[in-house]
Amino acid sequence: MENLALYLVAGTFVLWSFAKDRAKTKRSLLKAWKSFENMMPQFLGIIALVGIMIAILNPQLISRIIGSSSGWFGVAVASVVGAITLIPGFIAFPTAAMLIQNGAGYMQIGAFISSLMMVGVVTMPLEMKHFGIKATVLRNTFAFMFAFAAALTLGLVMGEL
Repeated sequence: MENLALYLVAGTFVLWSFAKDRAKTKRSLLKAWKSFENMMPQFLGIIALVGIMIAILNPQLISRIIGSSSGWFGVAVASVVGAITLIPGFIAFPTAAMLIQNGAGYMQIGAFISSLMMVGVVTMPLEMKHFGIKATVLRNTFAFMFAFAAALTLGLVMGEL
């Protein structure tokens, strides 16, 4: 029901924009479509990868590796995987939801998402080039430590600790 309301609001604004300035609205919609086309291969690739991963890794194995019973070992594993993975947020959050539905713990997913969004192992060379080695290492170290703080907070809030 909420989705329908959002679609109606978006459609209303597009129609209003179209009535106000057809050329600008057409350019905007074309730009949005091009952006969508550029994202789609990456999005489909990651969705396929997650689907294969969930098909291969059954809920029991996911629960054993990054489930709530895996404790701080699972948090560390999830943090490292998040730090070295380069996934946009709009894919990471549905992926996290699928992992939780398949047995992952909240602490572990909190660490995964935090390190995924803030630690950039893959992007470190570019970051070092622009900001220097010291700033890059400090930023990534503090971000990695924050992933553990986020996991601890989630563990306390969700009753996993």
